[in-house]
Amino acid sequence: MRAAILHAVGNDKLDIRDDVTLAPVGPTDVRVRIRATGVCHSDLSAMSGVLPQPMPLVPGHEGAGEVVEVGDHVDSVRPGDHVVISWRPACQSCDLCLGGQPYLCPKYIIESFSKGNFRFGGDAATAFGMAGCGTWAEEIVIPQQGAIKIDDEVSWEAAALIGCGITTGVGAALNTAKVRPGSTVAVIGCGGVGLSVIQGARVSGARTILAIDPLESKHELARKVGATHAVTPEQVPGALNDLTAGAGFDYGFEVVGKSATIQSAWQITRAGGDVIVVGAGALDDMVSISAFSLLFEGKRLLSSLYGEADVRRDFPYFAKLHKAGQLDLESMISSRIRLADLNDAVEALRRGEVLRQIVLMD
Repeated sequence: MRAAILHAVGNDKLDIRDDVTLAPVGPTDVRVRIRATGVCHSDLSAMSGVLPQPMPLVPGHEGAGEVVEVGDHVDSVRPGDHVVISWRPACQSCDLCLGGQPYLCPKYIIESFSKGNFRFGGDAATAFGMAGCGTWAEEIVIPQQGAIKIDDEVSWEAAALIGCGITTGVGAALNTAKVRPGSTVAVIGCGGVGLSVIQGARVSGARTILAIDPLESKHELARKVGATHAVTPEQVPGALNDLTAGAGFDYGFEVVGKSATIQSAWQITRAGGDVIVVGAGALDDMVSISAFSLLFEGKRLLSSLYGEADVRRDFPYFAKLHKAGQLDLESMISSRIRLADLNDAVEALRRGEVLRQIVLMD
């Protein structure tokens, strides 16, 4: 089959090849034929080393497809089912899972650093899948917990977006922040996840949603999916005064993954408000907030990993919201491309020219 392989961190080009095979399907594994997969900024972070991954690597973690084979002990899906890929499968038996935090379950993420399910070349060298997935391939083998059945009427493109960007962003608003109706929200970063946060805030009934991004080209789309206002970082002080009388927003979402923007989110959130970190940052990028401010301003600094989702509940729920017209997924797709176009797609994402490119498998 075909797949895109990154041989080493920092390589500029993916090796798109057609001699890739898969490890056998284990008793609790499923094999999925990928039908659509997104090109997400986290893929870039894996390629650059910001998000540590084993090498060689098949990138891609935001995808959807059709089950073609299941292990003997799999009872959650069967061949022919349409599924969304979860890049953070939950074992469903550890303390974190049983305690209601399946998005923090480490079992399969840890396994993904030692278990590579791809083989390539004459010597059948092992390649690993990003976060244990590797959706930039025509087929993948994953644990059954990573294949979540979804309504067959949902398009492959929409299902792929639900696999990461939508769940991460909408979940941050609904699950982590629990945005209240009538509240004020600021969102720093208007990429795919940032726009999903905006949509989650709109669905929650926020009265004011400020989108902040240095690229004015993103402002129109931010308004289309739910932002009431959109500004560049330089225009934030004026917006802060106009929209909150200088008090700050009830919720400040950081969807960039930089210490500077986390501090900006802190600064524009009101006393007693919530600052929610959604962006994936680097290990050595340290955030500095004074101990005095942490206590006396009464703000809560929250992280939102994968939208704090229970994917068994949230993937189907977000699909229902999409079918009901409450989540606009079509507007978030910049272009539909082929697997052979991935090098061009990665470069376009590096330049900030695109929002979400979706690879449709032939």
